[in-house]
Amino acid sequence: MTYTENYQNWLDFAELPDYLRDELGTMDEKTKEDAFYTNLEFGTAGMRGYIGAGTNRINIYVVRQATEGLAKLFETKGDEVKKRGVAIAYDSRHFSPEFAFESAQVLAKHGIKAYVFESLRPTPELSFAVRHLGAFAGIMITASHNPAPFNGYKVYGEDGGQMPPQDADALTDFIRAIDNPFAVQLADLEEAKASGLIEVIGEAVDAEYLKEVREVNINQQLIDEYGKDMKIVYTPLHGTGEMLARRALAQAGFASVQVVEEQAVPDSDFATVKSPNPENQEAFALAEKLGREADADVLVATDPDADRLGVEIRQADGSYKNLSGNQIGAIIAKYILEAHKTAGTLPENAALAKSIVSTELVTKIAESYGATMFNVLTGFKFIAEKIQEFEEQQNYTYMFGFEESFGYLIKPFVRDKDAIQAVLLVAEIAAYYRSRGLTLADGIEEIYKEYGYFAEKTISVTLSGVDGAAEIKKIMDKFRDSAPAQFNATAIVKTEDFQAQTSTTEAGVETLTTPPSNVLKYTLADDSWIAVRPSGTEPKIKFYIATVGDSLADAETKIAAIESEINDFIS
Repeated sequence: MTYTENYQNWLDFAELPDYLRDELGTMDEKTKEDAFYTNLEFGTAGMRGYIGAGTNRINIYVVRQATEGLAKLFETKGDEVKKRGVAIAYDSRHFSPEFAFESAQVLAKHGIKAYVFESLRPTPELSFAVRHLGAFAGIMITASHNPAPFNGYKVYGEDGGQMPPQDADALTDFIRAIDNPFAVQLADLEEAKASGLIEVIGEAVDAEYLKEVREVNINQQLIDEYGKDMKIVYTPLHGTGEMLARRALAQAGFASVQVVEEQAVPDSDFATVKSPNPENQEAFALAEKLGREADADVLVATDPDADRLGVEIRQADGSYKNLSGNQIGAIIAKYILEAHKTAGTLPENAALAKSIVSTELVTKIAESYGATMFNVLTGFKFIAEKIQEFEEQQNYTYMFGFEESFGYLIKPFVRDKDAIQAVLLVAEIAAYYRSRGLTLADGIEEIYKEYGYFAEKTISVTLSGVDGAAEIKKIMDKFRDSAPAQFNATAIVKTEDFQAQTSTTEAGVETLTTPPSNVLKYTLADDSWIAVRPSGTEPKIKFYIATVGDSLADAETKIAAIESEINDFIS
């Protein structure tokens, strides 16, 4: 159907709620086309989009359709799987509670058990709950770190990781086969609760998660001596981190934590920030203010669903520096390996995992401790798959996994990014450097001096709508068919096409072992690299640039030169 036909179908639906009908009436032609020209698609992390009326928006009907597809998938698995059911959590965004309980009602109509959290909870706790409750799947209603107009829907498998490709593809097929989302039926909420098909959960699961969190910190004596009175500022950025991070820090013994109370209140509009994204220094404005007042050593922020962690560290002049996702990953990896080595608990088969677009600095760190690094596609489900593989084959011991996009997992009782765990370990690392009379800023510099000056930059270009999708394809095709032979006057020595699953060098062509994915990566003769990929959940194309230099300034100069050449190439 055309976008105008889809629009008219919505307009003709007699039971459409007034707030959606009113929105339809305000749409100009361009908005109408963008809202109805396609269906909101599942990507590497489910679906995410603008809240509102339309097939290309997230709303109760798109959520019902997705959940109906999940119910159809369950029905192919048998009655025992339906009894195991689905764990459901949600963040502080507009319509998050409604989407969560509507999902539960769709499942209940099919006789599928649903465990729904009583109020907002972090994504990592949802991952934990799937495993803890023995559920077969999980649903997380969140748009992660996106601005207030967005919401999203992520589906998890029985291991607590985001649904693996085989089931995700089957789910997508079931969703697409649903012709009329308006026809999806819901069970009565109160009747489903009374029958036990919908069970509301909360504190009991919180307590079990926090019990597991006790094992995240490595050196309790260090915390007791140097961390107890270390000044930490934490902000949950109006999101779910408030439910657990403060309790987890207190439980571990960090007694001098101050919370940005204005941002500890759930707020669907994220009124105190332009965007609730801890990757950006702007999101730390209130934390920095409190940090200066409290003379805090370290500032930490979690995004609205508490799966990503941002960190700012105090510098010698008293100002705060925002660390990159790769820098945080490097300092965590270094500390985990060093602390276990010192304690005599570093296993011979230690393994780390990271995405292919994350820094090779952590690979160098891992190798220096005799640990193995595994590179996987972007999407934390691929790290979760590695953890599962290690457990089944008993060939490696998982130590740490991360993505440059501020996602970290220390202990695998969760199978997704976990900012609660990361907050605890960053606090311990700050205490470690304090015990040596140093700061986290000194720690980063030590790593650079030992392993080389690595710098990275991610450039996201938003290209929305029909024209945007075509432009993204055009850029990918141009890189794939006629990429430059060099960047920054340095030859490309290896080209990896993860869609074609080929790695091409002067020696010939080898086959990549990762699943197919629309990613291109170019490695240069000086170990710098460039990667290009469309986002799986947003109308963006991303460019990743990584360099190594004699100094940080040298590495950053190389990034600027490569960025300029990329802009010239795609213009």
